[in-house]
Amino acid sequence: MIDQAKRLLPGLAIAIVITLGAMLLQAVEVYFVGQPYLEALVLAILLGVVVRTFWTPGPGWLPGINFSGKFLLEVAIVMLGASVSAGTIVALGPFLIVGIACIVAVSIGVSYLVCRALRLPQRMAILIACGNSICGNSAIAAVAPVIGADRDDIASSISFTAVLGVIVVLTLPLLVPVLNLSLTQYGVLAGLTVYAVPQVLAATLPIGALANQVGTVIKLVRVLMLGPVVLGFSLFSGRLRPAHNRPNSRPQLLQLVPWFILGFLVMLAARSLGLIPLAILPGITHTAAVLTTLAMAALGLGVDIRAVARTGPRVTLAVIVSLIILAIMSYGLIRLTGMA
Repeated sequence: MIDQAKRLLPGLAIAIVITLGAMLLQAVEVYFVGQPYLEALVLAILLGVVVRTFWTPGPGWLPGINFSGKFLLEVAIVMLGASVSAGTIVALGPFLIVGIACIVAVSIGVSYLVCRALRLPQRMAILIACGNSICGNSAIAAVAPVIGADRDDIASSISFTAVLGVIVVLTLPLLVPVLNLSLTQYGVLAGLTVYAVPQVLAATLPIGALANQVGTVIKLVRVLMLGPVVLGFSLFSGRLRPAHNRPNSRPQLLQLVPWFILGFLVMLAARSLGLIPLAILPGITHTAAVLTTLAMAALGLGVDIRAVARTGPRVTLAVIVSLIILAIMSYGLIRLTGMA
C-alpha cells in the first residue's frame, strides 16, 4: 500500500498543483470581473495542455496522472449521482431517451462511412465512429481490443479526440446566444455532443446548474450505449481481427457497463429514495467538483498537440466532419421534441 502511494504521488502532485493554479485563476477572474468566465474545470484543462506542450511526463509521473484522470474521475462521477434524482430522468420523457439511442446508432454508422470515404483503415474508422458517437477515449479504449485494433489506430484516434474534446468544451457555450438555446436545450446539446462526462461538466457548469444536470443525465444515457455497442462488436466483428488474435470468451459485465456508471445509478437511486441526507449533498457536490477538476488537469497533461499533428489531415477531417454531423442531429432532436 505504501509503495503504491509512492508510485502515485508524483503524478498526483502535479495534477493537484495544476488544479490549485486553476482555482487561483478563477478567483482572480472573480476578483477583477465579478464572475468566472472560464471555470476552474476549463482552466485546469488549458493549464495541463500548456504544461504538456513544454514538458513530457516520464514513467515516474504517469501512474499518478493516470490515477487522477481515471479513478478519481470515476469516483467523482459516482458522487455526482447524488445530485440527480430519478424525476430528472423521467422528465426527459421516453421519446427523448429513444432519440438519444437512435442518434448514437445513426452517428456511428454515418461517422464510419465518412471515415471510409476518406480512405481510413477499417478498424481506425470504427474507433473514430465509436469515440465520436459515445464517449471519446473511453469508447475507443473499450472497442479497440474487441476489434483487434493496433497501437497506431488507437493512438491516432485518441490523440485527436483528446484535443478536439477540449476545443468543443471551450467553444460549445458560444452557441447558446447564437442558437438562442434555453438551459435545458443546451444541456441536451452538450450531453449529446461532448465526448466525456467530465467535459460535459466543464461545458455546462458555466452556463447554469440546470444545463449541468440535464447534460450529465443525457451524457450518461449516451454512455450506457457503450454496453450494447461493445457487445455487438464482440459478437459480430470477429472477421475484423487477425486469426491469431480473436477473443476466447465473451466480455464481462463491467466491460459492457463500467463500474462508475453502476455506482452513479446506485447513488441516483439512493437520492431518489431519500436515503442521502440533504445536509450532506453540498459537500458531496463540492468534493465531486474538486475531483473532476483534478481529472481535467490530468486530461490536459495527456494532450500532446505534436502527436495530433502527426495523425494526418484525413483523420482530422474525419473527426471534425463526424462531430459536425452529430451536432446537427442533436440540434434536430432538440427541435423535434419541442423542448423548452
